[in-house]
Amino acid sequence: METVVAKQDRIGARVSHDVYETLCRAAELSGATINQFLVQSALKEAHSVIEREQTVRLSKRDSERLLDLLENPPKPNARLKSATKHYQKAKRANADSAFNWKP
Repeated sequence: METVVAKQDRIGARVSHDVYETLCRAAELSGATINQFLVQSALKEAHSVIEREQTVRLSKRDSERLLDLLENPPKPNARLKSATKHYQKAKRANADSAFNWKP
């Protein structure tokens, strides 16, 4: 049977002695090695940052407004009609290029 080995990368950081001691104490209190503690903490923060940056949060009022607009869209105004014509013209002009978006 063949064993698959996952690729691993190394991360290093230089910190002051006080920071190192604090991290070591926290790792010890959590029952982890310093490396486990650092990776777990960094990964938790990374997931938090990614979620915060990729999630749109709306107030109740704003979410109700959005749902209402999705269910009852307004009639296209002159600017939207103009933009649609411009898009269609650009799409036809660039039919053989990377701009060729197929519906």
